Amino acid sequence: MWQDKLKEIIYILEHSDVNEIEVRFWGKTYRVVKAASAKDVAPDESVTSTLRSTADSSDESQESEKKENEQSGYKINSPMPGTFYRSSSPDADPFVKEGDQVVKGDTLCIIEAMKIMNEIEAEENGTIEKVLIENGSPVEFDQPLFVLRSE
Repeated sequence: MWQDKLKEIIYILEHSDVNEIEVRFWGKTYRVVKAASAKDVAPDESVTSTLRSTADSSDESQESEKKENEQSGYKINSPMPGTFYRSSSPDADPFVKEGDQVVKGDTLCIIEAMKIMNEIEAEENGTIEKVLIENGSPVEFDQPLFVLRSE
């Protein structure tokens, strides 16, 4: 799912005057930059060292996030703001409950944004440890929805 969105963002970037876009999907940050013009690039050591320190801190934060996920499970975050629904209709059973096994691609919930129902799918196999949001509640971008214990 996120690869398709990333491709859309790259397409938009290529066909616009915007030079750079940074997006977060499922706790991972993706930065897409058009080729810099010659006037934008200066052979400056401070720029290189800043880029290296950013990459180093990114690696460190990813390692600490992996350790945290191993201890408390993987948090599945909302990719968009909207309204959280656990089932496809008010009288239907929830897509998942605590303790359910899920496989990559299984629908976990629906987030309604601008009258569009967006299915949120599992990015990996695991067990739902906890549902963090009440049905019908508003959610914000990157707000944790579920805790998933990876297998």
